[in-house]
Amino acid sequence: MPSSSISRRAVLGTLAAAPFVSGPFVSRARAAEFVFKVAHPLAANHPTNVRLQQAADRIAKDSDGRVELRLFPNNQLGGEVDLLNQVRSGAVEMFVVGGLIASSVVPMAALDGVGFAFKDSAAVMKGMDGALGTHIRNALKQANLYAPATVWDYGFRQITSSARVVKSVNDIAGMKIRVPGAAAYVDLFKALGAAPTSIQFNEVYPALQTKIVDGQENPLGVIVTSKFFEVQKHCALSNHIWQGNWVLINGRIWRGLPANLQEIVEKRLNEAGLAQRQDLAGQEQSYKDAMAKGGVIFNDIDADSFRKKLTAAGYYGDARKKFGDAAWKVLEQAAGGELA
Repeated sequence: MPSSSISRRAVLGTLAAAPFVSGPFVSRARAAEFVFKVAHPLAANHPTNVRLQQAADRIAKDSDGRVELRLFPNNQLGGEVDLLNQVRSGAVEMFVVGGLIASSVVPMAALDGVGFAFKDSAAVMKGMDGALGTHIRNALKQANLYAPATVWDYGFRQITSSARVVKSVNDIAGMKIRVPGAAAYVDLFKALGAAPTSIQFNEVYPALQTKIVDGQENPLGVIVTSKFFEVQKHCALSNHIWQGNWVLINGRIWRGLPANLQEIVEKRLNEAGLAQRQDLAGQEQSYKDAMAKGGVIFNDIDADSFRKKLTAAGYYGDARKKFGDAAWKVLEQAAGGELA
């Protein structure tokens, strides 16, 4: 048989054996020049992870395969505190995290997390898309952490418990409640008279199940997607803290990305963040329905009793001293009034 026929047959056989690639990665014939690991603690089905994947696909397509985002949900690369250190060192390029966790290294990142500061999501988003968000992003940048302009919504945090019904601040007295490993959470619940206990996110479910703690506090979306509601009976709609998530990028690595690729990454992450906000807002009722179906009983709280307790404990005064008068003024303008 002529050698040309053998060569043609060999080539066709090789092509037939090769995997079929479709979708946004079809143009990526070579390995990506820039590979960013993106870590976060949320479940794979949380709107945050879903929209991050969408952004990753679009970034790969827009950059012609030069930039690849590899997602690691569910604390696959470590706990929150560990990951914060990893993104600062560059071992992990990107970390999606709330300001209160980031405040362990950038205290100003907790400015939007002052207890009972905001009335509703509209006020929060106006502030975070304006002067309040800019103020926090500038502080992150000084710590060599770059954050795209759009903060992702994590939601207002609610209190759940296995036995207690929390309606007034007296009901939380002495309650052993799990909080993330950040001083801002501990300070708030200590001022309220509770007994906060810091536990890594991936250990929360067993801690609730075995009653190491009486309860926990998280947004409804997290309570559902992480299945905490399976081992809790009551949910107080406290709205005690609003939390957004920043997509933090190691500053040195970000500066090493060419300007045209920076533009693509920032555009797609901001776009995905706005979509994620809408996703979360649209699913709020479905989260409540899922929890109610699982046997959780909801109740509202007397928010004034909580604020008065915080004022009496010196919580707001201490926070103002910590952040400074200028930053406090930015927060109060976003919150729509003076904080005691």
